[in-house]
Amino acid sequence: MSDNFRARLKRGETLLGTMVTLPAAASAEILADAGFDWLFVDAEHGPLESRELLGILQAVAHRIACIVRVPGCDEVAIKKALDLGAHGIIVPQVNTPRQAADVVRFSRYAPVGSRGVGLARAHGYGFRFADYVATANEKISVIVQAEHREAVQNIEAIAAVEGIDAVLLGPYDLSASYGKMGQITDSEVVEGIDRVTSVCQSLNVPLGYFGTSAEAVRPWMNRGYSLIVAGVDVLYLGNGARRMLKDLQS
Repeated sequence: MSDNFRARLKRGETLLGTMVTLPAAASAEILADAGFDWLFVDAEHGPLESRELLGILQAVAHRIACIVRVPGCDEVAIKKALDLGAHGIIVPQVNTPRQAADVVRFSRYAPVGSRGVGLARAHGYGFRFADYVATANEKISVIVQAEHREAVQNIEAIAAVEGIDAVLLGPYDLSASYGKMGQITDSEVVEGIDRVTSVCQSLNVPLGYFGTSAEAVRPWMNRGYSLIVAGVDVLYLGNGARRMLKDLQS
């Protein structure tokens, strides 16, 4: 299942995921059992550090694809997430083809990249080292986020970088880069989104989108976006609690 994630992504299959932000392996286990295709494990925002990522991956990575969003285009952060056993990475704010090429390079072993070699959980702490290194370049998913007006300008070159498996649109940060925070229906923001969409689809690069609900992501699925992230663990908890209290009070 998880080993096939990159192949399914590159084939353009619709992959339904949800976001993990809480530093609790039990939360990830509950979401893994819900039947999603993958988990978006967010180490950019919130409290997830190496210790928490390790616990989450130990709990669920054997039965669902776990793709970790690292804090940025940083070699150590990317290497650490992959060494912990992530099935891929999502890198925010990739605005130039040089950054995109660096993301790929940091994620791949030689000769196609420069990922550092160590003995970690991904390698079975050394006991599956040879098998992991032999297959990691084919199995690890590399996803970049287009969430800045500079990325919109450079999207042809970014999407054309060899080894980029998908582009995940970040509409809110994109709107902020135009000085229009949250105005994702503004004509200039819409034009930027349309440009990213048309370019990636013309190059057969899968597109991803995040929304807090099914209603938020469904229009993008209808536009051909296949890497879908819907909902967040904290919202499931908060909304469920509020509904329960409302039911009790009524």
